[in-house]
Amino acid sequence: MRDAIPVSGSHAAASGQAPRGGVIRFIRRLWRKSSVTGLAVYALALGGALGLASADWATSGGYPFGGVQVGAWTAWPRAGAANADPYTRAVNARRGEIPLAVGEGLLLTAAADDAGQALDAACTYRIGGGTPPARAWTITVAGRGSREPGRPTLREGFTSTEVLRSAEGRFAVVLAPDVQPGNWLPSPRASGPVRLALRLYDTPAAASAGSLDRSSVPAITRLGCAS
Repeated sequence: MRDAIPVSGSHAAASGQAPRGGVIRFIRRLWRKSSVTGLAVYALALGGALGLASADWATSGGYPFGGVQVGAWTAWPRAGAANADPYTRAVNARRGEIPLAVGEGLLLTAAADDAGQALDAACTYRIGGGTPPARAWTITVAGRGSREPGRPTLREGFTSTEVLRSAEGRFAVVLAPDVQPGNWLPSPRASGPVRLALRLYDTPAAASAGSLDRSSVPAITRLGCAS
């Protein structure tokens, strides 16, 4: 019988640590790869969420670009243009509206009164005075949304052919939550922001919106608010 050959401590250590060292290095490489992959997935998810949120914010209200300020109103001469910017087209698609083409008319919107205060459905406003020359026009509450449960169907706007006028030919529409005499435009809800839309049909102002001045658009005056 042969005598057992002693193994030195260094050889024993090498034979025992080599497999463990390889496993540790493999785990470290796998951890680094998984960390990079996880970071990439997180960055893509975060970028997608921010992109969707910013797109929703940019298209949830009015048009973000291309407006011409005229008193409390903002004219949008390129809203229906064939070369409108992508955000404008996205807003039109989200609303499900067909905007006025450049040769058809001009859209103006207002979200504040002449004093610069935001329009509130709980307040009463007088909208009237002059309008730019146009064959016809309409004034409506924009973005009224779905009707509240139990709330009856109410008027959403007036046209130039049906609005009541004074002996001088001027008009005044009252936007209010409660019934008003004359041209009453009901508020869309009990409280909250309101946006008005004035559409001018077959008007020369569509070709030169920058020439409009404050006296040529209806004034928006706050008369009071519910306590």
